[in-house]
Amino acid sequence: MPSNLSSPVSLVVRNREFARLITHEMNTPSLLKFAYAPSQQLTRVATGLQPIFLLVIRLYWGWQFFQTGLGKLMDIPKVTAFFESLGIVAPSFNAVLAGCSECFGGLLLLLGLGSRFITIPLLTTMTVAYLTADLDKVKHIFAEPDKFVTADPFLFMLAALIVFLFGPGPLSLDGIVSRIRTGRHAERSPRSRQKVVRPA
Repeated sequence: MPSNLSSPVSLVVRNREFARLITHEMNTPSLLKFAYAPSQQLTRVATGLQPIFLLVIRLYWGWQFFQTGLGKLMDIPKVTAFFESLGIVAPSFNAVLAGCSECFGGLLLLLGLGSRFITIPLLTTMTVAYLTADLDKVKHIFAEPDKFVTADPFLFMLAALIVFLFGPGPLSLDGIVSRIRTGRHAERSPRSRQKVVRPA
């Protein structure tokens, strides 16, 4: 048998070494970093767009809430009659309450002041609207979802829910107040009061 021919044992050993080398190269941090680089870049872009998205949501739907509430307050008798036809208790009081919640809540949403707090009465108002004027659409939400999502309160409720869950963002008065408080807290922290002792 010629001596230059490799034995089956040596071939198996070489194949294992080659496979081990390939596995090692595939598991290197550089390869993982290269594989996750697009995902990390996309995450940075999405994170950077979040403040702008929240700002647009607040400005547009805050203005819509304001206009809707102002329209109610300027014609209380009409709103009262509509609420009475829906069977809402104390229709006159609730007409004023709904108008004030939407009007002043919309202004606060525009400014981004007390944003999460003000979304609670806004969400409550939209829920009542669904359960009274659009009750049939709520009952058939699974059978006819298109009617539920095209109802008047849906986008108002969605906008308020987004602000409640994610906050108003840094481009708001709440964001400015939060940064001011964080700066003051940092100034009052024990570490910031420590003086740097320089060697003589």
